[in-house]
Amino acid sequence: MEDSVSVGLLGVGVVGSGVIDLIEQHQAKLAHQLGCNVHVKSALVRNPNKARDVDAKTNGTLLTTNSDDVLNDPEIDVIVEVMGGIEEARESILKAFKAKKHVVTANKDLVALYGAELHEAAAENRCDFYYEASVAGGIPILRGITDGFASDHIEQLMGIVNGTTNYILTKMHNEGVGYEEALKEAQDLGFAEADPAADVEGLDAARKMAILGRLAFSTHIDLADVEVTGINGIDLIDLQYGDNLGFTMKLIGFAKFDGKQVEVNVQPALISKDHPLSDVKNEYNAVYVYGEAVGEAMFYGAGAGSMPTAAAVISDVVAVIKNMHRGVTGSQFVEPRFEKELKTEAQRFGQYYVRFYAKDEAGVFSRISSLFNEFDISFKQILQNPLKDADAAEIVVITHKSSLEKMHQALEALSKLDEVIDTKSFYKVEGDAEE
Repeated sequence: MEDSVSVGLLGVGVVGSGVIDLIEQHQAKLAHQLGCNVHVKSALVRNPNKARDVDAKTNGTLLTTNSDDVLNDPEIDVIVEVMGGIEEARESILKAFKAKKHVVTANKDLVALYGAELHEAAAENRCDFYYEASVAGGIPILRGITDGFASDHIEQLMGIVNGTTNYILTKMHNEGVGYEEALKEAQDLGFAEADPAADVEGLDAARKMAILGRLAFSTHIDLADVEVTGINGIDLIDLQYGDNLGFTMKLIGFAKFDGKQVEVNVQPALISKDHPLSDVKNEYNAVYVYGEAVGEAMFYGAGAGSMPTAAAVISDVVAVIKNMHRGVTGSQFVEPRFEKELKTEAQRFGQYYVRFYAKDEAGVFSRISSLFNEFDISFKQILQNPLKDADAAEIVVITHKSSLEKMHQALEALSKLDEVIDTKSFYKVEGDAEE
């Protein structure tokens, strides 16, 4: 058994600094678990003289601007990629595998786009490839799915996997502020980037759901397979109506597999206040897993941040080193078991929230109700409020269970009614649909 395992780091930003810091802080614990020391020998950076959250040099880590100093060092066993980006990271990881080095990454963008290719390259070179930190920061959701549910059949995943949007929606719900104000506060506190598009438009969550879906369902899910709607079009009034009806608005990643067909999407949804996800607030993440044998389980915790993400990275490094000692590296990749077949709208079912304006006249709601009945859609909850200074009413309905196809057909027919002025909002309702 080796006395020490050397790690090479690609990137020393907030996460990379956390990796160096935690490894140095927990040497005694790591040595106890692994029977050897762990040391970050060298790290690739763009500017060695830049001020950082950790003084790498005092920890004995060489800072270099040449990736070959890390990727081709024969003493380095494990590469940790936390520099971000896609193409440069992909090329570096492929080089690492060719050099017979194991790789741990926190790069969700990379894994969502090139996960299958990187797994194959790792297997060809008998290398490990882990990426626990790519989804939900410090929450061990990927290991929970692959190991904890190894003997179970996962039927559905539903979760809050983006802390920025959850913070914004929590702020809007709790304080009654509009989207723009809540977004600005998230930016001021560092929860949202100056350009928040990837978060608020749902792309960040979609990447994570593609990764989760692949592992949970053992089928290849491309990022393009994930249907995405962000929160940037949300109106505060819908959160208020939802609250009155017993719901909380969340950006929900949803994935379901029935053994033949799969659906994966990210969209704002109204969650019943009786569902555990409704209590996940601010920047926290949570993933709710439905297993055939286990039933329901929820993984909850900090979804981002230097230390939670670094802790997830190091847990993967520990897994790699244990595999090295056992002589089983490169064996964790399993080819997808099922061919992918995406569900059509006719095969996707749920309850829905609709808000629209209609003329405030006798018999109007009866005609609207009859229209929905033509598509076998009935209403579970109804709110109706007169609009000020207008001979019209604002109507909110929550339907019983229906196919998405029939809901879209009903909404198209609704828009053509003379009595209907405008359809304002349409959201799925989760955690309350009848099975």
